[in-house]
Amino acid sequence: MPATVQDILNIIETLAPASLAEPWDNVGLMIGSPADPVTSILLGLDPTTALLDEAGSLNADLAITHHPVIFHPLKSVRLEQPDGRFIRQALIRRINVISCHTNLDSTVNGVSDTLARQLGLGGVAALVVDGKTDETCGLGRIGDYAAPVAAAEFVRRLKEICRPPWLLTAGPRPEKISRVAVCGGSCSEYAEIALQSGAQVFVTAEVKHSVARWAEQAGLWIIDAGHYATESPAMHQFALQLARAARPLGHIDIHVTERQASPLQLL
Repeated sequence: MPATVQDILNIIETLAPASLAEPWDNVGLMIGSPADPVTSILLGLDPTTALLDEAGSLNADLAITHHPVIFHPLKSVRLEQPDGRFIRQALIRRINVISCHTNLDSTVNGVSDTLARQLGLGGVAALVVDGKTDETCGLGRIGDYAAPVAAAEFVRRLKEICRPPWLLTAGPRPEKISRVAVCGGSCSEYAEIALQSGAQVFVTAEVKHSVARWAEQAGLWIIDAGHYATESPAMHQFALQLARAARPLGHIDIHVTERQASPLQLL
């Protein structure tokens, strides 16, 4: 018997339980049927029709996206709108769609965990503890270097891991860095928690003007590395986890998109 969408949902529940998702979020099966067979999976950060085109070229019958195509309750499905076109194309092509959003943000080996560990941090713990589990789960991560690294070396590592189209900074740049906080995606509201936790630098995205000004005065170095760039490394890690967990189900091709990039680019 081939693997099914439900089999993959069951695996995801072990890797990124739905209980970790924020109350306002929407995760799980967005489009499709739990009974549909799965022979090939494509992972991508954003639900776009281009991603479905890529899934079709790979004969993928399941797409797993970080950001959910259905986020707010739908009052209509307008086919001239991006979300409506995506839903229509997924249904026509019979491509099931699953979202792993803030559950993947918070879980072990998830978005922020991957970023922290790839930066070489040790003693990694949740920056904002989930409360429903232990300190290993929650939004953001904070950790330490065994030996302090120069700020320039830290920036080099960040660029190598995330390949961001830009880096924006606010606040004083320390000469040496020992303690680092990260939160993939839009998390500038946690800047004060990062400072209170002893971080010398906080890496996130979509930093608000008011937060940047606060960091300047409070003495925290903030780096805005972009939403896509800070989250995309986790999709490769998640693909590896899925592949390992799915081995008992038989052969399933698992791919991470090679065509998707940040929608924001420098002129």
